[in-house]
Amino acid sequence: MIDRRQSGNLWGTLIWLVFLIMLASGILMAVMAGIIIQLGFFNFNKFHILWPILFATVTSVLIGTGITAMVGRKILAPITELSNAAKEVAKGNFKVQLKQEAHRVRVLGEMAANFNKMVHELNGIETLRNDFIANVSHEFKTPIAAIEGYAALMQDEDLTAAERREYSRLIMESTRQLSSLSANMLKLSKLENQEFVLEKHEFDLDEQIRHALLLLEAQWNEKMLNLDIVLDNVRFYGNEDLLMQVWLNLLSNAIKFSDVGDGIAVYLAAGPQSVQVRIADTGIGMDSGVLEHIFEKFYQGDKSRAGEGNGLGLALVKRIVDLCGGSIAAESEPGVGSVFTVTLPVTNA
Repeated sequence: MIDRRQSGNLWGTLIWLVFLIMLASGILMAVMAGIIIQLGFFNFNKFHILWPILFATVTSVLIGTGITAMVGRKILAPITELSNAAKEVAKGNFKVQLKQEAHRVRVLGEMAANFNKMVHELNGIETLRNDFIANVSHEFKTPIAAIEGYAALMQDEDLTAAERREYSRLIMESTRQLSSLSANMLKLSKLENQEFVLEKHEFDLDEQIRHALLLLEAQWNEKMLNLDIVLDNVRFYGNEDLLMQVWLNLLSNAIKFSDVGDGIAVYLAAGPQSVQVRIADTGIGMDSGVLEHIFEKFYQGDKSRAGEGNGLGLALVKRIVDLCGGSIAAESEPGVGSVFTVTLPVTNA
């Protein structure tokens, strides 16, 4: 729907410009007529008074036309640029941008800014689509091949009940891997093309971390892990759903790479300008080579446990923390364990 207020503002601006141009032309005409009469260029005994008035009128019209042409060009240039840019977008070029230089006509400046935002969103959607197609074709090959292979094996009528159950279990695991992979890819692609965190509200950050631990209770209970939890009471303003993804991913990794009887420590400390969350484990750890790439998409340092994840969890965590204006750091040593530290700025509602 067209904003009638903006349309009225532009129309009013044009009316004022035309009025000022005509006023300037009238003043010029009067001044020139006065000069002609004052200097006595015409002898009114021989020439009719209409001649100097006609001369001044023609001159003022020419001057007014010149001024209108210059002003009109200044006004119409952004509109012409918009028309050309729209043609590029229609051809599929979503990288075209209009110059957002300050313009005396505020509506024209807003038009360029809104067009750039629109193209940015369209480019984000196109990038999301291209990334999704490329990643799907690459990452889906292994689980799909596994499902196809085990399904073919189950066609053998001589299979024992135990073998049939095992193949069914492996097919279900590959199916869950596909589901998790597609969900994480969509989340990450969406976040990569997002610049702001929306739907913020106040919530208890310490309670959220406790809730994340409870959701993973079956996993850390199975490995009989020792938990050391020290959480300050923190009232935080942000997107609760996105931050829950951060804690679930970091805690899941800590559990996954810990051995039976190991320990996991979770600390939350509040400061005047920021809050800090540390999640440490005493698991297998990582060397410096792995540590350099852990926040990259689809990177998995421990290939022996590649079937337990898809290499998107930490990339998702990093993107969410960046969108929140925070930072994440990782420290690790092989055989000692890993520590992930998330620092988030404190903002007011």
